[in-house]
Amino acid sequence: MEREKLQAEIRKLARDRKALILAHNYQPPEIQDIADLVGDSLELSLKASRTDAEVIVFCGVLFMAETAHIVSPEKIVLFPAPQACCAMASMVSPEDVRALREAHPGAPVVTYVNSYAEVKAESDICCTSANVVRVIASLPEKEIICLPDRNLALYAQRHFPEKRIIYHEGFCPFHDVLSPEDVKRAREAHPEALFIAHPECRPEVIDLADHVASTSGMLRFCRESTHREFIIGTEVGLLYPLRKQNPDKKFYPASEKMICESMKLTTLELVYQALENLEPRVVVPEEVRVRALRAVKRMLEIPRG
Repeated sequence: MEREKLQAEIRKLARDRKALILAHNYQPPEIQDIADLVGDSLELSLKASRTDAEVIVFCGVLFMAETAHIVSPEKIVLFPAPQACCAMASMVSPEDVRALREAHPGAPVVTYVNSYAEVKAESDICCTSANVVRVIASLPEKEIICLPDRNLALYAQRHFPEKRIIYHEGFCPFHDVLSPEDVKRAREAHPEALFIAHPECRPEVIDLADHVASTSGMLRFCRESTHREFIIGTEVGLLYPLRKQNPDKKFYPASEKMICESMKLTTLELVYQALENLEPRVVVPEEVRVRALRAVKRMLEIPRG
C-alpha cells in the first residue's frame, strides 16, 4: 500500500477506534505526519491523559508507552514496535536504585522520566531534561541521587555548587557520542549558526553550546529566535519538526551519528496493525504503577516559578 493511502487508512482507523496517536520528536517523518500530537514523551502522555480518547497509540520507545499507562490506566495503550527499547533506560535497575539508597542514606532519588516503570517506582521524584534544575532546587537535601543519566546529572550539578549530586553511570548512546571535535567541525561548516545542545550531551560538549535545551525547548527557542541558522545537538529526527515549523530558517545536525535506532523501528504498517488488532498493549502492574505515579505527581506539583 502506498504511503499516502496507508496514512489515510490509519487516520480513519484511529477515528473508528477513538484512538489518539502520539509520536515522539525523534520518530520518522511519516510517523510524525500521522500523529495527533508530536512532542516530548512526558508532555505527550499528560496531554493524552486529558482527552476522551479510549486508546493511545504511542510511537516511541517502551518507557514512553509505560508512562502513558502510568498516567492513564483506564485507557488502552498500544505500542506498535515492542522491540523499541531505550538503551539508557536499560542501564539502571531497581536493584541499582536500592543500592544507591543504601550507600547514601537520606539522599532523595531523582529519576529521569527516560526510565522504566520499576525504576520510577523506587524513586522519590521524577524529572525531565527541561525541569531537572527546578526539581533539584525544590529538594532541601544537600546530597541528591540523580539517575540514570550521568550527563544530565552533571549538567544539573553546574547549577548547584552547594549540593552534591550523586549520579549513576548511565548515558544516552546517541547524545554521548557527540564530541567537541564534531561540534567544532559543524561550526566550521556553518560559521553563522548557533549551536544548541541537549542536557544529555557530555559536559565538554555543553561547554561549547550557545544554548542548552530539551527537545521541546529547542523547538521553542528556534521558533522564537531571530537567528536564522542552527546546529542541533540532539537526535537527527528533531530536524524534521524544526524545518517544518521554521521553513525560513536553516538547521544542521551536529553529527549524523546522532541516530537512535530504536526510535526508527516504528513503521506505518506496524501502527496500522496495532490499531486493527488493538495489540500489542503495554500494561504496568498496578502496584508498580501506583508507586511510579507518585514520583511523577510529585514532580508535577512543583511550582513553575
